[in-house]
Amino acid sequence: MEGITLSGIVDMIIEQISTWGLKVVGALVAFIIGRMAAGWLRKGVRNTLEHSRLDATFVPFLSNLVYYAALSFVIIAVLGIVGIETASLAVVLGAASLAIGLALQGTLSNFASGVMLMIFRPIRIGDLVEVGGVSGTISEIGIFSTRLNTADNVSIEIPNSNVYGETIKNYSTNDNRRVDMVMGIGYEDDIGLAIETMRGIMKTDERVLKDPEPALVVGELADSSVNILVRPWCLKEDYWALKWDLTRQFKEELERVGVSLPFPQQDVHLFQK
Repeated sequence: MEGITLSGIVDMIIEQISTWGLKVVGALVAFIIGRMAAGWLRKGVRNTLEHSRLDATFVPFLSNLVYYAALSFVIIAVLGIVGIETASLAVVLGAASLAIGLALQGTLSNFASGVMLMIFRPIRIGDLVEVGGVSGTISEIGIFSTRLNTADNVSIEIPNSNVYGETIKNYSTNDNRRVDMVMGIGYEDDIGLAIETMRGIMKTDERVLKDPEPALVVGELADSSVNILVRPWCLKEDYWALKWDLTRQFKEELERVGVSLPFPQQDVHLFQK
Protein backbone atom coordinates (compact mmCIF):
# COMPACT_ATOMS: atom_id res chain seq x y z
CA MET A 1 0.00 0.00 0.00
CA GLU A 2 1.38 3.35 -1.10
CA GLY A 3 2.02 6.06 1.44
CA ILE A 4 2.26 3.69 4.36
CA THR A 5 5.69 3.05 5.76
CA LEU A 6 6.90 0.82 8.51
CA SER A 7 7.76 3.79 10.69
CA GLY A 8 4.24 5.16 10.17
CA ILE A 9 2.68 1.88 11.28
CA VAL A 10 4.93 1.79 14.34
CA ASP A 11 4.04 5.38 15.20
CA MET A 12 0.31 4.60 14.84
CA ILE A 13 0.59 1.54 17.08
CA ILE A 14 2.52 3.51 19.70
CA GLU A 15 -0.09 6.27 19.56
CA GLN A 16 -2.98 3.80 20.03
CA ILE A 17 -1.19 2.05 22.88
CA SER A 18 -0.47 5.36 24.55
CA THR A 19 -4.07 6.53 24.20
CA TRP A 20 -5.86 3.33 25.20
CA GLY A 21 -3.15 2.23 27.63
CA LEU A 22 -3.55 5.39 29.66
CA LYS A 23 -7.33 4.99 29.60
CA VAL A 24 -7.16 1.39 30.74
CA VAL A 25 -4.68 2.19 33.50
CA GLY A 26 -6.77 5.16 34.59
CA ALA A 27 -9.94 3.04 34.58
CA LEU A 28 -8.22 0.30 36.59
CA VAL A 29 -6.94 2.78 39.17
CA ALA A 30 -10.37 4.41 39.37
CA PHE A 31 -12.04 1.05 39.88
CA ILE A 32 -9.65 0.02 42.66
CA ILE A 33 -10.01 3.35 44.47
CA GLY A 34 -13.77 3.38 43.93
CA ARG A 35 -14.17 -0.13 45.25
CA MET A 36 -12.12 0.73 48.33
CA ALA A 37 -14.23 3.86 48.86
CA ALA A 38 -17.42 1.79 48.55
CA GLY A 39 -16.06 -0.60 51.17
CA TRP A 40 -15.22 2.29 53.51
CA LEU A 41 -18.70 3.71 52.94
CA ARG A 42 -20.29 0.35 53.81
CA LYS A 43 -18.20 0.11 56.96
CA GLY A 44 -19.10 3.66 57.97
CA VAL A 45 -22.81 3.06 57.38
CA ARG A 46 -22.65 -0.20 59.37
CA ASN A 47 -20.91 1.50 62.30
CA THR A 48 -23.40 4.38 62.26
CA LEU A 49 -26.39 2.04 62.18
CA GLU A 50 -24.95 -0.18 64.92
CA HIS A 51 -24.64 2.84 67.24
CA SER A 52 -28.16 4.02 66.43
CA ARG A 53 -31.44 2.65 67.78
CA LEU A 54 -32.17 0.83 64.55
CA ASP A 55 -32.97 -2.87 64.82
CA ALA A 56 -29.84 -4.99 64.25
CA THR A 57 -31.71 -6.94 61.56
CA PHE A 58 -31.55 -3.96 59.18
CA VAL A 59 -27.83 -3.22 59.63
CA PRO A 60 -26.25 -5.76 57.22
CA PHE A 61 -29.04 -5.35 54.66
CA LEU A 62 -28.82 -1.55 54.45
CA SER A 63 -25.02 -1.42 54.61
CA ASN A 64 -24.70 -3.95 51.76
CA LEU A 65 -27.34 -2.08 49.76
CA VAL A 66 -25.29 1.12 50.06
CA TYR A 67 -22.13 -0.77 49.05
CA TYR A 68 -23.61 -2.21 45.84
CA ALA A 69 -25.22 1.11 44.92
CA ALA A 70 -21.86 2.89 45.31
CA LEU A 71 -20.13 0.12 43.34
CA SER A 72 -22.63 0.60 40.50
CA PHE A 73 -21.70 4.30 40.25
CA VAL A 74 -18.02 3.35 40.23
CA ILE A 75 -18.53 0.92 37.34
CA ILE A 76 -20.43 3.59 35.35
CA ALA A 77 -17.62 6.07 35.97
CA VAL A 78 -14.98 3.52 34.90
CA LEU A 79 -16.83 2.85 31.65
CA GLY A 80 -16.87 6.59 31.02
CA ILE A 81 -13.10 6.80 31.51
CA VAL A 82 -12.52 4.00 29.00
CA GLY A 83 -14.64 5.87 26.48
CA ILE A 84 -17.80 3.80 26.47
CA GLU A 85 -20.87 6.02 26.27
CA THR A 86 -22.98 5.21 29.31
CA ALA A 87 -26.10 6.55 27.58
CA SER A 88 -25.64 4.08 24.74
CA LEU A 89 -24.91 1.36 27.25
CA ALA A 90 -28.18 2.11 29.04
CA VAL A 91 -30.08 1.79 25.75
CA VAL A 92 -28.44 -1.56 25.03
CA LEU A 93 -29.16 -2.81 28.53
CA GLY A 94 -32.74 -1.65 28.23
CA ALA A 95 -33.17 -3.56 24.98
CA ALA A 96 -31.61 -6.65 26.58
CA SER A 97 -33.56 -6.32 29.85
CA LEU A 98 -35.66 -9.41 29.15
CA ALA A 99 -32.62 -11.61 28.60
CA ILE A 100 -30.88 -10.12 31.63
CA GLY A 101 -33.99 -10.64 33.76
CA LEU A 102 -34.22 -14.29 32.72
CA ALA A 103 -30.51 -14.83 33.35
CA LEU A 104 -30.64 -13.16 36.76
CA GLN A 105 -34.10 -14.28 37.87
CA GLY A 106 -32.61 -16.31 40.75
CA THR A 107 -30.60 -13.32 41.96
CA LEU A 108 -33.54 -10.95 41.55
CA SER A 109 -35.78 -13.40 43.40
CA ASN A 110 -33.32 -13.52 46.29
CA PHE A 111 -33.16 -9.71 46.37
CA ALA A 112 -36.97 -9.39 46.32
CA SER A 113 -37.24 -11.99 49.09
CA GLY A 114 -34.66 -10.06 51.12
CA VAL A 115 -36.78 -6.91 50.80
CA MET A 116 -39.87 -8.84 51.95
CA LEU A 117 -37.94 -10.20 54.93
CA MET A 118 -37.05 -6.64 55.89
CA ILE A 119 -40.66 -5.42 55.50
CA PHE A 120 -42.57 -8.21 57.26
CA ARG A 121 -39.71 -9.32 59.55
CA PRO A 122 -40.71 -12.93 60.26
CA ILE A 123 -37.15 -13.48 61.53
CA ARG A 124 -34.61 -11.28 63.28
CA ILE A 125 -30.95 -11.41 64.24
CA GLY A 126 -30.54 -13.84 67.16
CA ASP A 127 -33.73 -15.83 66.49
CA LEU A 128 -33.59 -19.61 66.76
CA VAL A 129 -35.35 -20.88 63.64
CA GLU A 130 -35.90 -23.89 61.43
CA VAL A 131 -36.10 -23.06 57.73
CA GLY A 132 -35.25 -24.94 54.57
CA GLY A 133 -34.61 -28.10 56.58
CA VAL A 134 -31.90 -26.37 58.65
CA SER A 135 -32.06 -25.29 62.31
CA GLY A 136 -29.89 -22.55 63.77
CA THR A 137 -29.59 -19.02 65.10
CA ILE A 138 -29.89 -16.13 62.62
CA SER A 139 -26.61 -14.19 62.46
CA GLU A 140 -27.19 -12.01 59.38
CA ILE A 141 -29.94 -11.20 56.87
CA GLY A 142 -28.25 -9.94 53.72
CA ILE A 143 -29.44 -8.68 50.34
CA PHE A 144 -29.26 -12.06 48.64
CA SER A 145 -28.88 -14.64 51.42
CA THR A 146 -29.46 -15.27 55.10
CA ARG A 147 -26.73 -16.66 57.37
CA LEU A 148 -27.37 -18.79 60.43
CA ASN A 149 -25.21 -20.74 62.87
CA THR A 150 -26.19 -24.29 63.80
CA ALA A 151 -26.04 -25.69 67.33
CA ASP A 152 -22.59 -27.16 66.57
CA ASN A 153 -21.40 -23.72 65.34
CA VAL A 154 -21.48 -24.37 61.59
CA SER A 155 -22.24 -21.29 59.48
CA ILE A 156 -24.83 -21.92 56.76
CA GLU A 157 -25.86 -19.54 53.95
CA ILE A 158 -29.43 -19.92 52.67
CA PRO A 159 -30.72 -17.99 49.62
CA ASN A 160 -33.38 -15.51 50.66
CA SER A 161 -35.89 -17.03 48.23
CA ASN A 162 -35.59 -20.32 50.12
CA VAL A 163 -36.15 -18.52 53.42
CA TYR A 164 -39.15 -16.38 52.50
CA GLY A 165 -40.62 -19.01 50.17
CA GLU A 166 -40.55 -21.82 52.74
CA THR A 167 -42.32 -22.46 56.03
CA ILE A 168 -40.45 -20.67 58.83
CA LYS A 169 -40.53 -22.21 62.30
CA ASN A 170 -39.39 -19.51 64.75
CA TYR A 171 -38.66 -20.77 68.27
CA SER A 172 -37.85 -17.28 69.59
CA THR A 173 -41.05 -15.40 68.81
CA ASN A 174 -43.03 -16.51 71.88
CA ASP A 175 -41.66 -16.12 75.40
CA ASN A 176 -42.85 -19.55 76.65
CA ARG A 177 -42.45 -23.03 75.25
CA ARG A 178 -43.96 -26.41 76.10
CA VAL A 179 -41.66 -29.34 76.75
CA ASP A 180 -43.16 -32.51 75.24
CA MET A 181 -41.98 -35.71 76.94
CA VAL A 182 -43.14 -39.33 76.95
CA MET A 183 -42.36 -41.58 79.93
CA GLY A 184 -43.17 -45.28 79.59
CA ILE A 185 -43.86 -47.43 82.66
CA GLY A 186 -44.61 -51.13 83.01
CA TYR A 187 -48.16 -52.49 82.78
CA GLU A 188 -47.89 -53.88 86.31
CA ASP A 189 -46.78 -50.53 87.81
CA ASP A 190 -48.96 -48.02 89.67
CA ILE A 191 -49.93 -45.26 87.23
CA GLY A 192 -51.01 -42.89 90.00
CA LEU A 193 -47.71 -43.28 91.84
CA ALA A 194 -45.75 -42.57 88.65
CA ILE A 195 -47.80 -39.44 87.87
CA GLU A 196 -47.55 -38.04 91.41
CA THR A 197 -43.79 -38.73 91.50
CA MET A 198 -43.21 -36.78 88.30
CA ARG A 199 -45.59 -34.03 89.38
CA GLY A 200 -43.64 -33.61 92.61
CA ILE A 201 -40.36 -33.27 90.70
CA MET A 202 -41.79 -30.52 88.49
CA LYS A 203 -43.25 -28.64 91.48
CA THR A 204 -39.79 -28.29 93.01
CA ASP A 205 -38.20 -27.02 89.76
CA GLU A 206 -38.48 -23.23 89.54
CA ARG A 207 -38.10 -23.31 85.77
CA VAL A 208 -41.48 -25.06 85.36
CA LEU A 209 -44.20 -22.43 85.02
CA LYS A 210 -47.26 -22.66 87.27
CA ASP A 211 -49.50 -21.20 84.56
CA PRO A 212 -50.29 -22.99 82.38
CA GLU A 213 -50.21 -25.99 84.69
CA PRO A 214 -48.16 -29.01 83.58
CA ALA A 215 -50.20 -31.83 82.06
CA LEU A 216 -49.65 -35.50 83.00
CA VAL A 217 -51.99 -37.93 81.24
CA VAL A 218 -51.94 -41.51 80.00
CA GLY A 219 -51.44 -41.07 76.29
CA GLU A 220 -51.05 -44.57 74.92
CA LEU A 221 -51.11 -48.25 75.80
CA ALA A 222 -48.07 -49.24 73.79
CA ASP A 223 -46.71 -52.71 73.02
CA SER A 224 -44.27 -52.81 75.93
CA SER A 225 -45.28 -49.89 78.16
CA VAL A 226 -47.97 -47.52 79.38
CA ASN A 227 -46.91 -44.17 77.95
CA ILE A 228 -47.52 -41.11 80.12
CA LEU A 229 -47.45 -37.75 78.36
CA VAL A 230 -45.65 -35.05 80.35
CA ARG A 231 -46.24 -31.45 79.21
CA PRO A 232 -44.59 -28.76 81.41
CA TRP A 233 -44.21 -25.13 80.27
CA CYS A 234 -41.09 -22.99 80.67
CA LEU A 235 -39.36 -19.88 79.38
CA LYS A 236 -37.88 -20.35 75.93
CA GLU A 237 -34.31 -19.98 77.19
CA ASP A 238 -34.83 -22.81 79.73
CA TYR A 239 -36.24 -25.31 77.24
CA TRP A 240 -33.31 -27.67 76.58
CA ALA A 241 -31.78 -27.53 80.05
CA LEU A 242 -35.16 -28.31 81.64
CA LYS A 243 -35.88 -31.17 79.25
CA TRP A 244 -32.51 -32.80 79.87
CA ASP A 245 -32.72 -32.39 83.65
CA LEU A 246 -36.28 -33.70 83.90
CA THR A 247 -35.45 -36.75 81.78
CA ARG A 248 -32.72 -37.76 84.19
CA GLN A 249 -34.68 -36.91 87.35
CA PHE A 250 -37.77 -38.80 86.20
CA LYS A 251 -35.76 -41.96 85.55
CA GLU A 252 -33.87 -41.86 88.82
CA GLU A 253 -36.89 -41.01 91.01
CA LEU A 254 -39.28 -43.45 89.32
CA GLU A 255 -36.81 -46.29 89.81
CA ARG A 256 -36.30 -45.22 93.41
CA VAL A 257 -40.02 -45.54 94.21
CA GLY A 258 -40.21 -48.90 92.46
CA VAL A 259 -41.70 -47.93 89.08
CA SER A 260 -40.08 -49.78 86.20
CA LEU A 261 -39.11 -48.25 82.87
CA PRO A 262 -39.53 -51.10 80.36
CA PHE A 263 -37.83 -51.25 76.98
CA PRO A 264 -39.24 -52.79 73.77
CA GLN A 265 -39.00 -56.57 73.73
CA GLN A 266 -40.38 -59.56 71.86
CA ASP A 267 -41.22 -63.09 72.99
CA VAL A 268 -40.20 -65.80 70.50
CA HIS A 269 -42.05 -69.15 70.78
CA LEU A 270 -40.48 -72.25 69.21
CA PHE A 271 -42.73 -75.18 68.39
CA GLN A 272 -41.08 -78.58 67.89
CA LYS A 273 -42.83 -81.12 65.68
